[in-house]
Amino acid sequence: MPSFDFSSEVDMVALKNAIDATGKKIVGRHDFKGTSAKVEMNEKDKIVTVYADSDFQLDQVKVILFPEMEKKEPDCTKRLDAQAVQKVSGDKVKQELKIKIGIESELAKKIVKLIKDSKLKVQAAIQGDAVRVTGAKRDVLQETIALVKKSITDFPIKYGNFRD
Repeated sequence: MPSFDFSSEVDMVALKNAIDATGKKIVGRHDFKGTSAKVEMNEKDKIVTVYADSDFQLDQVKVILFPEMEKKEPDCTKRLDAQAVQKVSGDKVKQELKIKIGIESELAKKIVKLIKDSKLKVQAAIQGDAVRVTGAKRDVLQETIALVKKSITDFPIKYGNFRD
């Protein structure tokens, strides 16, 4: 039986490129000259850290970072979980943006319920941080993809691992 998976993976190379491009833009801007404004990424822990001298400057760095990220990978800013702004030595601030990878259980349950309520002739099952959809015909699977893409817009979801 044909099947495919709904999943949510981040392209770490594209994200790293966006952070590097943001760093170059920060260095080139006159309003950031002589400040501690920068963006770093911890690939192991999947955390992007934004540093600045003030809350306003922190927001300005994010104004540069987010469009740069969207340019490299559409909808990737929706997967960021912004933590509270922290004070660092003196009046400097930093903010951590955790990168959410995989489909969380609440969203997975929502996808399964959406598919079951649609009365399409497919079965959906949660498998770890992905949702596997199986059906008798490819056309029905394509309808399912269209339904989920149209309905779930608050988190970037990809489909793949198609098997016939």
